[in-house]
Amino acid sequence: MRFCSIASGSSGNCIYVGSENTHVLVDTGISGKKMEAGLNSLDLTGRDLDGILITHEHSDHIKGLAVFLKKYPVPLFASREVLDFIRENVKLPEDLPLYEANPDGFYVDQMQVSPFPTSHDSVGSLGYRFTFLDKHNDEISVGVATDLGVYTPQVQQGLCGCQVVMLESNYDEGMIRVSDYPYYLKRRIQSQNGHLSNGDCATALTGLAAQGTRHFVLGHLSKNNNMELLAHQAAHQALSQAGFVEDRDFTLQVARRSEPSIPILLSDSPDAPAANLLLKPGWTAAAAPSPAL
Repeated sequence: MRFCSIASGSSGNCIYVGSENTHVLVDTGISGKKMEAGLNSLDLTGRDLDGILITHEHSDHIKGLAVFLKKYPVPLFASREVLDFIRENVKLPEDLPLYEANPDGFYVDQMQVSPFPTSHDSVGSLGYRFTFLDKHNDEISVGVATDLGVYTPQVQQGLCGCQVVMLESNYDEGMIRVSDYPYYLKRRIQSQNGHLSNGDCATALTGLAAQGTRHFVLGHLSKNNNMELLAHQAAHQALSQAGFVEDRDFTLQVARRSEPSIPILLSDSPDAPAANLLLKPGWTAAAAPSPAL
């Protein structure tokens, strides 16, 4: 199983999740060129995709959808409400396969997908849990939840037990308090239908770590109301204070805003570690960009 955030933030979002045989994108909020470059960095192209899953209809999650689907008309999955919005507002290829994300779960090729609702000011916002079976028929799961104003029991259930979790860490409470955003916008971001703060994200991570999650990716950071250092510090401090030790019990990285982050590989090979970072050609472990800063 491979996981890679191709881009993450208020300016655009796109995530890759895949196995040896099945490949999907979550959201298409960046240019088609950047999506292709992100896939190419994983030795993939749009032709390898088995589906695109959309979390919700905001532009930073779908603005590249029309261009990408024109070149690669792969099946599209989203909530019924988001599909209705896309049909009305996005120029789609004729006869493009559109599928409602069944709340009870569905399959994309050999990948099981379990959607769950997220609390956001959207017509129908979802997070996703992806489950694969390894060679020993053991489950490997990845969870993605961004754009949520509150960490609800449904989100907790959707992410619980995943080996890899990408969770929103959108804003720093101190920075948004003194930012020049208008009051109504601050209230919207901090509302239960807005975004998750660094502190709330950090608290959620400790519960997930206690349930077996070992690899955390902090996503969807605000460009104006957060810093990678602050998000990382909040999460790391919470996990450490809860008794978890980095590298032994967890790994932690902040998803990059406009370029692919270091991919995470989970392998069931007896000769491979349980998880490691995939390094691009020419990188070494020492020379690879820091996953945190």
